[in-house]
Amino acid sequence: MKQTYLTLNDGNRIPQFGLGVYQIAGDENTKKACRDALNAGYRHIDTAHAYQNERGVGAAVRTSGIPRGEIWITSKLWPSEYGEGKTSAAIDKMLERLDTPYLDLLLLHQQFGDYLGAWKDMERAVEQGKVKSVGLSNFESERLEEVLEAAVIKPAVLQVECHPYYQQHALKQRLAPYGTIIESWYPIGHGDTGLLNEPIFTALAQKYGKTNVQIILRWHIQEGVIVFPKSSNPQHIKENIDIFDFELTDEQIASIRGLNKDIRFFNMSLAEQEANLGRFVPAD
Repeated sequence: MKQTYLTLNDGNRIPQFGLGVYQIAGDENTKKACRDALNAGYRHIDTAHAYQNERGVGAAVRTSGIPRGEIWITSKLWPSEYGEGKTSAAIDKMLERLDTPYLDLLLLHQQFGDYLGAWKDMERAVEQGKVKSVGLSNFESERLEEVLEAAVIKPAVLQVECHPYYQQHALKQRLAPYGTIIESWYPIGHGDTGLLNEPIFTALAQKYGKTNVQIILRWHIQEGVIVFPKSSNPQHIKENIDIFDFELTDEQIASIRGLNKDIRFFNMSLAEQEANLGRFVPAD
């Protein structure tokens, strides 16, 4: 079984599995992790201006020997870059940092600032061929509907916390009319030992000759969620993508759905999030 792809609401096809580079420090470490991932068969990398490692992603893609059109690159704008005119300039700088003529997917990283003005510039970037798809990250309040109603190009994805303890059923229903797909950060619940050691994952891992983490990642794939677990460990990078040679049954999927507890591992309030954002402006 090969890497799976999903068709977004704009018709573009996105690799459903990728590498997340959040908290991989520095461009050289990021370049190495991305090269290891690309060599292992990954074709999707998720970064952000706030991660401060876009140049490492771009260097890995550029020197990989793989045609640019076969690699999906996602990045995210920080709220300090939101606003008509300001966002267009930020997109150009992002393309320079990544050393690529276009982005496959561009997201608004947080639900603060002039996100409606930013969205207009993102739509212009799609028209100009600088960006293929656009979406959101961490928009779960009523601000999600505000963007959905104002958008001419509807968000293709929404990147949020999602894992077996927090399956986002209600959010999926809110997005269904727009065809917007969930992307998961914390796909394995921030490595929570209680989640990872759930008996059902241990039993399925033994049955299929996989790890508990691989079972969780496979579950995400079959639930139609886009995942990109972060790792800079070459062995973990190889293990994480080794989930396309088996398939969970409907009964097994249903059993995992039964683990939902609506438990989040990121519990900061909107006010706290906004206060924290104000303390950080990513460097160019």
